[in-house]
Amino acid sequence: MLARHVIPLPEHIYPADEWRIVESRFDPSHMARAETIFAQSNGFVGLRATPEEGRPSLSPGTFVNGFHETWPIKHAEEAYGLARTGQTIVNVPDVSVFKLYVDDEPLVLSFAHLWDYRRVLDMRAGTLTRELIWSTPGGKKVQVRTTRMVSFRDRHLVLMDYEVSLLEGSAPVTIVSKVLNRQDTVPDDEPAPSFADPRLARQFPERVLHCKVAQARDHRILLGYRTGRSGMTLGVGVDHVIDTRASHTVEVEADGDLSRLVLTAEVGPGEAIRMTKYAAYQTSSVVPAAELADRCARTLDRAVRQGVEHHLTAQRGELDRFWDRADVRISNGPETARTRQAIRWNLFQLAQATWRAEGTGVPAKGLTGQAYEGHFFWDTEIYVLPFLAFTHPRIARNLLRLRHSMLGRARARARELRQRGALFPWRTINGDEASAYYQAGTAQYHINADIAYAVLRYVEIRGDTDFMDRWGAELLVETARMWADLGFYGDDGRFHIHGVTGPDEYTTVVNDNAFTNLMARLNLFTAAGVVREMAKRNPEGFHALADATDLLLDEAQVWEEAARAMYIPYDQERGILPQDAAFLERERWDLRATPRECFPLLLHFHPLTIYRHQVIKQADVVLALFLLDDEFGLDEKRRNFRYYDPLTTGDSSLSAAVQSIVAAEIGDEEKALEYFDYALMMDLGDVAGNVSDGVHVASTGGVWQALVFGFGGVRDRAGRLEVNPALPSQWDSLAFSLRYRDRQVRIHLEQAGGRISLEEGEPLQIRVRGEDHTLEPGETLRLPPAS
Repeated sequence: MLARHVIPLPEHIYPADEWRIVESRFDPSHMARAETIFAQSNGFVGLRATPEEGRPSLSPGTFVNGFHETWPIKHAEEAYGLARTGQTIVNVPDVSVFKLYVDDEPLVLSFAHLWDYRRVLDMRAGTLTRELIWSTPGGKKVQVRTTRMVSFRDRHLVLMDYEVSLLEGSAPVTIVSKVLNRQDTVPDDEPAPSFADPRLARQFPERVLHCKVAQARDHRILLGYRTGRSGMTLGVGVDHVIDTRASHTVEVEADGDLSRLVLTAEVGPGEAIRMTKYAAYQTSSVVPAAELADRCARTLDRAVRQGVEHHLTAQRGELDRFWDRADVRISNGPETARTRQAIRWNLFQLAQATWRAEGTGVPAKGLTGQAYEGHFFWDTEIYVLPFLAFTHPRIARNLLRLRHSMLGRARARARELRQRGALFPWRTINGDEASAYYQAGTAQYHINADIAYAVLRYVEIRGDTDFMDRWGAELLVETARMWADLGFYGDDGRFHIHGVTGPDEYTTVVNDNAFTNLMARLNLFTAAGVVREMAKRNPEGFHALADATDLLLDEAQVWEEAARAMYIPYDQERGILPQDAAFLERERWDLRATPRECFPLLLHFHPLTIYRHQVIKQADVVLALFLLDDEFGLDEKRRNFRYYDPLTTGDSSLSAAVQSIVAAEIGDEEKALEYFDYALMMDLGDVAGNVSDGVHVASTGGVWQALVFGFGGVRDRAGRLEVNPALPSQWDSLAFSLRYRDRQVRIHLEQAGGRISLEEGEPLQIRVRGEDHTLEPGETLRLPPAS
C-alpha cells in the first residue's frame, strides 16, 4: 500500500531533459527540494546546492565523509551495554560562498530583480552551472555565470567559477569570496533547526571546530581545525585565479570562522571579472591539522597549474566511465525523456555517493545532508553494493574491505554483549555502535547476515577468490560464530533466535524473525562451506585464517547443524511465512482508514501502539523473498506478497523498490510499476516529504535493482547469469549493462524479443527464460518474443 502521493517535477520549472536537471526559473517555493536535487559530491566531499551568494538558503551544508564529532549519549534510564558515544558528521567550512556588490548593492535572488535565470545539473559533465541577469536597484543589467564541480578525478578538490559582466553602464564591483564555518556560526536570519524528527542530526551546543591554522598569502587561504571531542583534524585550503581587464585590488584575510578574499574593481560596459576558486579538503584521525593544511596547499598547487579546462575534461572522462557501465535506458513512449531523466538522476546519486568513497562508508544520505547523523547502515550492503558489484566492482570491494577494517570493533562489541564472534554496529561512522535506541538499533542483528550476504554476492558476481581468502572468509567466520552463539536449541529440537528486530522497525525485539533466521541460516551454511573449500584449495590461506580467528574445522560442523535445524516460522493455513513467531497473533492495522497526514506513523503514534499491530514500515518477509529468491516458489511468493502488501506503509524509502521487484517476478505488473514509480520519484517527487534533508541513497540503489532484477529479471546463481525478463507492456524497451566476472555484457530487451551481447571477456554461460546458452566474445544472442 502506498501512503503518500508522488509530487511530479513541475514541467514549467524543471523541463524534461534526458541528461540534465534544468531549473528554468527561480522559485523560492522549490528551494528546499532544489538544495538536495542539485547537490554535488564525489563520495569524499559533498556540497549542498545553496546559492553562491549564500542566500536564500534553508539548509546549507558541506560534508567530508567520515569527519565527525562525538558526544555522550544520555539515556533516560541506563542499562548495561547501551551505546555510549554518539557520532555526527560535521558541517565543515563552506567554500562555495561569493558575495557580489554592484554600486554597493548586494545581489539577492528574488523574483523582482531577476530578468533571466537558469540552473543546470549536467549528469554527463558532472557540473552545476547557473546563468542569471540581475537588474540592480539602480537599473543596471548584470550577467552572472557560475560553474561548480566536485572532482571525481581528485577526491580532495572542489572547483568554482564565478563570472560577472556589466551588460550596460559602468559601476564599482566587489566580489567577496568566503570560507564560512557554518557549524559554529549560525547567522541570525537562518531558520532554527527542528528537533521533532529523530532522523535529523544533532545540534551541538558547544563549539565543534577549533582552529589551529589560519594563513593568508597572495590569493590563498589555508585553514586547519581539530574537533573538540573526537580529536579528528581537518585541513581546508582555497586559492583564487582572477581574470579581468578592469583595474582592481585584492585583500585577503584568514580566520577560523570567516575567511575571505575581497576583490574591488571599476568595471566598464561589456567588461567582465572571472574569479576561479579552487578548494581542497583533507581529514584524518591522527595527522596534525598543520600537516593537513600543507597537503591542501599541494593539492591547490597542482590544481591551479592544471587549470579549469583540464579538470572539466577529466570530470567528463570519469563520468563517461561511469555511464558506460551504469546507464539504464527505457523507452516508454511520450514519457521516455522524463523517465530517463529520473532514472539517470538516481544513478548519478550512486556515483556521487560512492565514486571516491575510499576508506569510508556510504552514509544513508550520501554527502547531501546531515540527517541520520551521517551514519551508514545495512543500506550499503543490501541496496548499494549489488549495483556496484555489477557495474564498478572495484568500489564494491573497497566498501567490503572497510567493513573488514572494523572487525576488531565488532568483536569487541560482541564481547560486550556476551556473544562470540563479531557483532557489527547498526549505525556508525567509525565502527562503534551509535544507535541510542537499541530496539530498532542494536537488536537488528541481521546486519551481520547482511554483510555476509554482500560478501557472497560480490564474490559470486566478480569471481574474486582473492578477496574471499584475504578478507571475506574472516567476515563469514566471525558472523557465523555470532549466530551459533546467539541462537539455541529448543525443546522441539529446532534452532531458534530470540530477542531480535528484523528489517521492519515497526515490529521490534521479537522471537524468530523470519528474515533474520533465513539470512542467518545462509550465513552459517556458507561460512562452513567456504572454510572447508578454502582448506582444500588454499591450505596456506586457510592456516592464516585459522591463526587469525582460532578456527578449527570442527566448528564448521556446529554451524551446519545449527543451519539445518534453523526454525523458519510457517503458517500452514495461509501458506505464508509469519514475519515472526507472534506476528499473526497481533491486531491488523487498517492503513486505509488511517488519515494520510498521520504518515509516517513513527511521528504520530507511540512506539507501543505501533508494536502491538500487524503493520510494517518496510519490506521484511518480502525482502527475504527477493534476496533468497531460489528458496521460494512463485506461488509461495504470491501468497506472501499479497498478505504483506496491504500492511506495508511505505514509511521507509527502502521498501518500494523491493516490492516492485517481487511484484514483477510474480507477474503483478500494475503493482510493479506503481512501486517502481514510487521509488523512482522518492526524492525528485519528494514522496516522503523530507527531500530537503538529503538524498535517500538506498532508494537510488533500489531503483537500479528494480530495473535490472525486477523488469530485467536478472539473477546470478552458482556462477551463471540468468535472465527472465518481465518487461512491462507499457514499455517498448529496456537496456542495461552488467560487469560479470570480468566480462562486459550488454542486454537490450524489447517486446518483440531483444538481444544479449558479450562485448569482452571469456565465454559466458547464460540461462534465458529457462534455456541455456553459451556466448562467445563479440557474439550476440537474439531473443525471441516472450511466449
